[in-house]
Amino acid sequence: MNLQQLRYLNEIVRRGLNISDAAAALYTSQPGISKQVKLLEEELGIEIFVRNGKRIIALTEPGKAILEIAQRILHESNNLKQVGQEFQAQDSGNLILAATHTQARYMLPPVVKQFIKRYPKVKLGLHQGNPTQIAEQVLNGEADVAIATETIMLYEGLVTLPCYDWYHCVVVPPKHPLLENKKLTLAKLAEYPLVTYDFAFSGRSKIDKAFANAGIEANIALTAMDADVIKTYVELGLGVGILADLAFIPERDRHLRKIEASHLFMPNTTHLALRKNEYLRGYTYDFIELFAPHLSQNVVEKAMHINL
Repeated sequence: MNLQQLRYLNEIVRRGLNISDAAAALYTSQPGISKQVKLLEEELGIEIFVRNGKRIIALTEPGKAILEIAQRILHESNNLKQVGQEFQAQDSGNLILAATHTQARYMLPPVVKQFIKRYPKVKLGLHQGNPTQIAEQVLNGEADVAIATETIMLYEGLVTLPCYDWYHCVVVPPKHPLLENKKLTLAKLAEYPLVTYDFAFSGRSKIDKAFANAGIEANIALTAMDADVIKTYVELGLGVGILADLAFIPERDRHLRKIEASHLFMPNTTHLALRKNEYLRGYTYDFIELFAPHLSQNVVEKAMHINL
């Protein structure tokens, strides 16, 4: 038994039981992977996969247990490498961030700028996706940190930490009738077609819940995955926008007007997620504290320990 065999096993499962895709991802041959998996099965004395001819169609019950152990071994193997790298080169390495569009576009730029200035030798990568995608990237070891508002708290394999609260606001073109209201109401909003986030993004569930609790049916005319698209369609006159307050920048969004809406919708909390049992490099702790100053290394370490 060796780590390479465990990597092959893990990658086959990650690629939907497709050996060809696993071989391509690991830059090796399909026959080579198949041979190593068979050797592993022979050594353990069990079948890891259910096969239909040469095709793998499922994991066996013992195969599921073996996969779980293999993933833990690979995870700890990676932690060993991280420990070595931490003491050999404390100011260099890689840090992969996974974030939703709103976080990547509006919250991360000043943090990334500070981080790069502090750690010029660290190669920084940024992946964008919906909350489910970025959570799975951290779980799979494809990213180190996930930042989002929705969903990521639901994954058992992640430690999630609250970063900051934010509210939704309403955006309209200049001279829109809603600007004449002293205090915006849900009933008034419902008189217009609305342009807002897709359900998986940026607190959309809080918007739906507010209308439902008030017994008012919202006219959702268009949904999008990021605030820039929402603002574009509002500028075109296709509806009234509801978006994250942090995504409205007056000096850039000069063709729009913002209306306060914190009294209409419940606050949202952006979370940062890390993989459980992960060994974090020193610069990762520094990045986290730059993004959320209350999340010091001590606080993060305690959270990781509690969630073991």
